[in-house]
Amino acid sequence: MKTVKQRGTPNKAVSFFLSFPDCVLSFQFFFSIFAGTHQRPLLCKARKLTIETEDVCMRIWCFHCFTDDEEQEENRNRGGVSHRLKKQSAMDDNNNNNKGGDFVGFDLNEREENGAELERVRSSEIRLHQLVQGESTSNEDCTMEEADHDSYHKRAKVYSGLASVSSDAGNSGSSVERSVSFGVASSPRTDTDMFCQNFILNYTGRKDGKRDDGDDNGSSDAEDFEVHIDLTDDLLHMVFSFLSHIDLCRSAMVCRQWRVASAHEDFWKVLNFENMRISIEQFEDMCHRYPNATEVNVYGAPAVNALAMKAATTLRNLEVLIIGKGHISENFFQALEECNMLRSVTVNEAILGNGAQEINLSHDRLRELKITKCRVMRLSLRCPQLRSLSLKRSNMSQAMLNCPLLQLLDIASCHKLLDAAIRSAAISCPQLESLDVSNCSCVSDETLREIAQACAGLHVLNASYCPNISLESVHLPMLTVLKLHSCEGITSASMTWIANSHALEVLELDNCNLLTSVALHLSRLQSISLVHCRKFTELNLQSTMLSSITISNCPALRRITIASNSLRRLALQKQENLTTLVLHCQSLQEVDLSDCESLSNTVCEIFSDDGGCPMLKSLILDNCESLTEVRFCNSSLATLSLVGCRAVTSLELKCPRIEEICLDGCDHLETALFQPVALRSLNLGICPKLSVLNIEAPYMVSLELKGCGVLSEASIICPLLTSLDASFCGQLTDDCLSATTASCPLIESLVLMSCPSIGSDGLSSLNGLPNLTVLDLSYTFLMNLEPIFKSCIQLKVLKLQACKYLTDSSLEPLYKEGALPALEELDLSYGTLCQTAIDDLLAYCTHLTHLSLNGCVNMHDLDWGSTNVQLFDYFGGYSSSENTQEAAETANRLLQNLNCVGCPNIRKVLIPPAARFYHLSSLNLSLSVNLKEVNLACSNLVLLNLSNCCSLEVLKLKCPRLASLFLQSCNMDEAGVEAAISGCCSLETLDLRFCPKISSVSMGRFRTVCPSLKRVFSSPNLLQD
Repeated sequence: MKTVKQRGTPNKAVSFFLSFPDCVLSFQFFFSIFAGTHQRPLLCKARKLTIETEDVCMRIWCFHCFTDDEEQEENRNRGGVSHRLKKQSAMDDNNNNNKGGDFVGFDLNEREENGAELERVRSSEIRLHQLVQGESTSNEDCTMEEADHDSYHKRAKVYSGLASVSSDAGNSGSSVERSVSFGVASSPRTDTDMFCQNFILNYTGRKDGKRDDGDDNGSSDAEDFEVHIDLTDDLLHMVFSFLSHIDLCRSAMVCRQWRVASAHEDFWKVLNFENMRISIEQFEDMCHRYPNATEVNVYGAPAVNALAMKAATTLRNLEVLIIGKGHISENFFQALEECNMLRSVTVNEAILGNGAQEINLSHDRLRELKITKCRVMRLSLRCPQLRSLSLKRSNMSQAMLNCPLLQLLDIASCHKLLDAAIRSAAISCPQLESLDVSNCSCVSDETLREIAQACAGLHVLNASYCPNISLESVHLPMLTVLKLHSCEGITSASMTWIANSHALEVLELDNCNLLTSVALHLSRLQSISLVHCRKFTELNLQSTMLSSITISNCPALRRITIASNSLRRLALQKQENLTTLVLHCQSLQEVDLSDCESLSNTVCEIFSDDGGCPMLKSLILDNCESLTEVRFCNSSLATLSLVGCRAVTSLELKCPRIEEICLDGCDHLETALFQPVALRSLNLGICPKLSVLNIEAPYMVSLELKGCGVLSEASIICPLLTSLDASFCGQLTDDCLSATTASCPLIESLVLMSCPSIGSDGLSSLNGLPNLTVLDLSYTFLMNLEPIFKSCIQLKVLKLQACKYLTDSSLEPLYKEGALPALEELDLSYGTLCQTAIDDLLAYCTHLTHLSLNGCVNMHDLDWGSTNVQLFDYFGGYSSSENTQEAAETANRLLQNLNCVGCPNIRKVLIPPAARFYHLSSLNLSLSVNLKEVNLACSNLVLLNLSNCCSLEVLKLKCPRLASLFLQSCNMDEAGVEAAISGCCSLETLDLRFCPKISSVSMGRFRTVCPSLKRVFSSPNLLQD
């Protein structure tokens, strides 16, 4: 059986799911407390039960709201309930066809045939209601006492009558299965009436799909089916075992059964009244009601001493007692002697006795005692079974202990305890294993020596904040944990005595300001902490089990030597004076030496294969400004970070497994050798002084050299390289490019922008790149594109921005010889090509999808419909009539984006339907200051940008799909804009900012002319009417 519990807010919803071998039972309890007009609370409970077996699936909802007074009144009005039930059933019979919601009434069209069946169901309803309410009438066989007993100890049994009615509706042999649901409703509820809502039973039928068929004469057989649901006390006990005490109290107000179940002593073994205002009478009543309670907590309760006395004298099975925040008399400690079962006592923040007398406690079975933050003059304990004692932060001057089996003693921050008192208390416990004397300023080395002799099994010692100890002549051979925070007497000489603790595992020396060096050879040492040791200069550790080292803010530290087989991570951040590091750590994988400004180049030897870290995977040397030459030969290193190492001029890596390297801030790097590496991408564009580069990376796919202006020697052997960006590499030669293309045959994207040293020889080597699709030669001194046309057959993107040495005939192979048949994107921005070359390019290169002609000063009007209807006649491509049909067929162009930004000589743009720009979706003519007329008929144009065309006067648009129109800073008037957008039925965005001839009141007119407008941008300083 499985039980799942879910808790919520005071308006509770607790769900339980129970699984049995032959059925699945899931039910849900909801109980809330409602505030009403009654002086006593109105209680509500609702239950939903779902039962699934092999033959039937049933769901039952039960709602019941009542008060205790109403529950008694209910027993006197049973006859009235039965009368109302019968009356309501009669009303259901008359109004069944109009009834909806959760209730399903009977179909009484066959009233005469089914009269007997209906009467039987009515009687079942009455019996169900009576059983749920715990009632019995004079007609019942059971007596009142039996019904009350059943209601008291069990949830009411549920009897459900199920009837299957079959009828012949015109055709012999056809049967209709009917589901019968019935409900019981009471009269309208008033403030004092008992509200008994409905029991809804939905019978879904047999799961195997079988049904009972009627006979030939149309008669139906009725079969009763009875289901018993008994929620026993055992099941309710299991449910309540998951509730807290507050929830149990709420549950007790639901009904008598729940009240009895929630009061079971199993749920009240622990009486927790911490910080609760409980009276002595209430607590005494709880103690008498639950005499077998084993744990009591009255910390912070009023009259805590009286409550503690009552618990000690009443509860004979008491095992744990927690008190505090008040005055505890001496009689209480005397009363504890009678609690034979007591195992643990905690007294916190209390005044013991009158604060100036001796407190005696004697107990033969007590195992744990905590007296913390208490005021007491003297304390005398005789507890032969005591294992743990804590007197932390208690104000006492003497503690007399007779606890021969004591293992843990905590007297931290007991400032009034003198050295002799501490010595006497500790040596009286020969079995002591853990001692905490932190912040006891009177503790001396002599006391520790005597404790070490008397307590040979001492494992844990915390002597932090004890300024008078130096551990001289203190022998603790069994010690495993030693904490010496802020001990001013600890010096390098103390390490000699600490080294005698061969079992030591944890050592903490934080804030030991006089400590200058630590040299320990402890085979079991696992953790060491050295924080804020201002004079600490040298660390020498040898331990095969060392796994954790914490060193920070030790400004004088210069040398570290560590030998360990277990250390995996080492962080030595901000050790500004660290110059020497020696590591022999076979398992070390991560090292962080950030901001160690004094580390020299010799650190590289430690992390090479010949060093002492053969398993190293990650190395961080950020801001190590003394490094100048970094050389690593490591077969395991995977990650290297040299961020901010500005003095590094040479980098040589022979790390076949390195996958990530960060060189941000290495501004002075001149030579970089990567042979071999497992890098997949590398960015050296942040190294402007790089002059020599040698890369052997069999897995690299992307290399960025953008900005390496002095790079003259580059050997790139990357057989999987697909993207190479060598922008602004002004000294990159043809020989270097030829060698790169030969060793990297899979390059798809090559950027050589601003590489003036690249000439025809280098471009001819591109024939070794069969997959090259993107080529950027912008800002170069190219004069002939013939090598590109011959070598780059699969080229799709060609960028020739600002190539001012290209002649008018440079592009003739494109539109005369059909060169670069796969070319889709061409950028000729800021070039010197004449109008004729541009016109020919637009006319014949119909396969282009993106064309950029930004800043072309020689480009004039774009007019495709002025002189001749035939487009190619206008360009002079076809003059005879026999070529007209061929021209029309080839005129369909694929151009999608045309950019002519900042072309000062364009005055007119005319694109009629005959131009066949069927795919044009974006046209950008912004910053064309002399543009006056635009006439477009493009069926698929979506975006048109005419911003800052200050001379624009005429705008005609027949673009049904235009969605965005930008007319920022144009001199067009309102009528012109209105006429232009009237033919754009899909326009959504209109930008009219800084248009001086358009007023703000025109915005509404524009929306009227073009109803599809969603966004109209305008400036606040528009011309006002």
